[in-house]
Amino acid sequence: MFDLNLFDVKLETSTLGRNFIYLEEIDSTNSFILDKKNKIELDGSIVLAEKQTKGRGRRDRVWYSEKGLNLNFSILITDKKLLSKNLNFLNLGLSLVISNSIDNLYSVQSNVKWPNDVLIKGKKTAGILLESSSKGSSIEKLIIGIGINVNQTSFMGEFNLSPTSLKLATKKNIEREKLLAEILNNLEDIINRIRVNPKSILEDWINKCDSIGKRIDVNQDGKILTGIFEELDENGFLLLRVKDKLTKIYFGNTSLG
Repeated sequence: MFDLNLFDVKLETSTLGRNFIYLEEIDSTNSFILDKKNKIELDGSIVLAEKQTKGRGRRDRVWYSEKGLNLNFSILITDKKLLSKNLNFLNLGLSLVISNSIDNLYSVQSNVKWPNDVLIKGKKTAGILLESSSKGSSIEKLIIGIGINVNQTSFMGEFNLSPTSLKLATKKNIEREKLLAEILNNLEDIINRIRVNPKSILEDWINKCDSIGKRIDVNQDGKILTGIFEELDENGFLLLRVKDKLTKIYFGNTSLG
C-alpha cells in the first residue's frame, strides 16, 4: 500500500503532486485524466494507480506491472507557456529526471535511451508516454504517463527490450513514496529550466546516454534505419549518420545495432 502521508512529507514541490489522486485499480492513468467526466483540470495534478488493466507505452505497446510493486502514474500539464515550447525538451527532461533520481537515491548507474527510456545495464526500468488534448492548433493539456519497475522481480511476456527493476539492481526493497517524491521534486526544477532555457538540458541528457557514437537501429513503424547515433540537434532530435549522410530522426524506437 502506498503511504500518502510518507509521500507528502518528502514532497517539496509548489505545484507538482499537490493535487494527488490515488487509485487501487484503473484501466489507464492517462485515460483517467483525459476523461472529462473526472474533471481533473489543475496543473500539476498526479494520478497514481496500484494497478492498470490497460497500461500502455509508446506505439500502443502494453505495459505490464504487478499490483502494488511499482510506480504507475500520470501528470497533467496545462501551463500554456510550457506547452508552447518544444515538447521534445520536456520528453528528454523527463527521462533525465528519472535517471538522475535513481542514481542519486540508490547509487545505481542508469542511462537514458532516446527518446525517453531509462535503462540499467542495458535493461529497461522506466518508460514514458506523452499524450495531448488539443483545441484548434494549440495543445490544451498534456498528460505524461510514467511507468517505473520498482519492486517487481519477474516479468512475463515478450519485450522489445528486456526489463529490469530497481529491486533487482540494488538487491533491496525500494520505498516507492521516497522515489516518487524525489522524481517530482527534480522534475519541477527541470520544468522551470525548460521555461527559461530549454536547450540547457541537452548537454545533461547527452552525458547520460551511452549509445551516442555507436551503431544503432531505428524502428519507425516497421521501417528500420541503421547508422551511427551522431548526436542530438539543437531541438533534441536524433541525428543518424547513414554512410556519409546525416538523417534527422523525429520518432522511432532505438536499439544498439
